[in-house]
Amino acid sequence: MMNMDEKTKILVVDDEEIVRLSHTRTLASVHCNVEVVPDGNEALRLMEQRPADVVLLDLRMPGMDGMAVLKTIKQRWPETEVVIITGYPTIETAKEAVRLGAYDYLAKPVGPDDVINVANGAMTQKKWALHRDRTQSDAGIGSSAGSSWKTSSFTY
Repeated sequence: MMNMDEKTKILVVDDEEIVRLSHTRTLASVHCNVEVVPDGNEALRLMEQRPADVVLLDLRMPGMDGMAVLKTIKQRWPETEVVIITGYPTIETAKEAVRLGAYDYLAKPVGPDDVINVANGAMTQKKWALHRDRTQSDAGIGSSAGSSWKTSSFTY
């Protein structure tokens, strides 16, 4: 059972230091436990040690691209919610991200309020999903996590 007093663990994966600093400052202000890494390989290494509740993930990074990171996280840590935040939004990548299990897809630049709102939404989704899995596993009802994607925040 998740302790409600426990700080939400958020992992920021972005190769731009300014973005990492900005998200860190924003999320620390709402008492989240924030860790930052510059690339996908580091992200997966850190997840091995301390899985995050929510991952804010850039798509275009040196080395492993964001889609590969998203895919791996959802396979290995399915209860972690992943939010794609990209400077190069396209319909194709938005659809692909949702198909791979992303909670949301935002176009940069994202303001502090957007970051806080999406992190809150992702945590709510995670807590609801964990609760649902616990309460429905006995009833034999399958998970339907893929049915409530919102892409309203997608902008061109």
